[in-house]
Amino acid sequence: MNVRRSAAVLAAVAVIGAATPAAADPSPSPSQAFPSALYGGTDPKYDGVWRQSLALLAQDTVGVQPAAKSVEWLARQQCAAGGFASYRPDPTAACDAKTMLDTNATSAAVQALTALGGHDDVTSKAVGWLKSVQNEDGGWGYSPGGASDTNSTSVVIGALAAAGEKPDQVVKGGKSPYDALLKLALPCGGDGDGAFAFQPDKKGGLAANADATAAGVLGSLGKGMVVEPGEKSDTTCEKATTPQQAAANGAGYLTAALTKDDGHLMSALAGAEPQPDHGNTADAVVALAAQGDTAQAEKSVRWLEKNSAAWAAQSGPAAYAQLIFAAHATGTNPRDFGGADLVKQLNATGPAPRTAGETKAADEKDDSGSGSSFGIWWFVGVCLVAGIGIGFLFSGRKKKQQP
Repeated sequence: MNVRRSAAVLAAVAVIGAATPAAADPSPSPSQAFPSALYGGTDPKYDGVWRQSLALLAQDTVGVQPAAKSVEWLARQQCAAGGFASYRPDPTAACDAKTMLDTNATSAAVQALTALGGHDDVTSKAVGWLKSVQNEDGGWGYSPGGASDTNSTSVVIGALAAAGEKPDQVVKGGKSPYDALLKLALPCGGDGDGAFAFQPDKKGGLAANADATAAGVLGSLGKGMVVEPGEKSDTTCEKATTPQQAAANGAGYLTAALTKDDGHLMSALAGAEPQPDHGNTADAVVALAAQGDTAQAEKSVRWLEKNSAAWAAQSGPAAYAQLIFAAHATGTNPRDFGGADLVKQLNATGPAPRTAGETKAADEKDDSGSGSSFGIWWFVGVCLVAGIGIGFLFSGRKKKQQP
């Protein structure tokens, strides 16, 4: 997921002609001051909203109440149009034409804030914005107007589903998001054998991409980042005429790739030595579990338990969240993940979560309708009494004015 986001950011930056590479500074200078509500200690310029959303969603998944200020920080990152940028240092400043809105950040924020509840106004505007920037082929690119890609289309589908929308009914140019994904699915046979491509190349060709395939399986199933194990289905690769068949084909490709490399995926970044890809492996575990291919998902999550500690510590909150999602999807205890407490490690990357006492106090607080039902009806009663008094006052004045 982190690799996917880096690639998407680089593509988007190239489209708008920016010269700055999209790579977070792993060691920010002491003079850099990041918001205290933010999770992670690296430069949030390209992934602030993304990693915050994943951190909050993962906490909610394991029953942890995030710090109120961290949730509020995420909600305030929204622009007036409804979309989210990757990161806005000053959320009080209005977004302008130079603010690069981001479908991935927006979709992640929708999934997190919907799960946490209490932000229907924010998520509704965000969903409206996502619909407004849908491409004619039914899909989405990383930034508005960008060519549709499997990863962006799939994370938007997850946001739509989380918000109670029916993705197949979100249509542009007569095409739904599922139509876009089917166009990005490779046929059976050959090197691709049912995988998904990230995007077509300049000649319209499709190349198998394991990370895009993990995303495409989830998207084709209409699922977000947090899933429950699905029902086992036939993984025989057949022509994909439905999103369900495309998901089954993609799952078969992932299983073969994971089996080939001893339970994990390998990175394939240009110019870099191949190495185990922990993030993409975690995404593949979630996708396989959602598809019902739990046997391979459980084998791969065991590999992650043994090998992901150093990667997660270096990568930060989004990585811990990915591992928590993989643990949840396979019924693995995230508080004893190969001997590590993923929940504790995630919590340590940001503000301390709310305690049970703080949560209870917040629930009981009478704050303009957000407190107890007694407080609400007390307020209504006061208004009624005041209204009756005002009525008598006006009635008395009227009588005095009569001749």
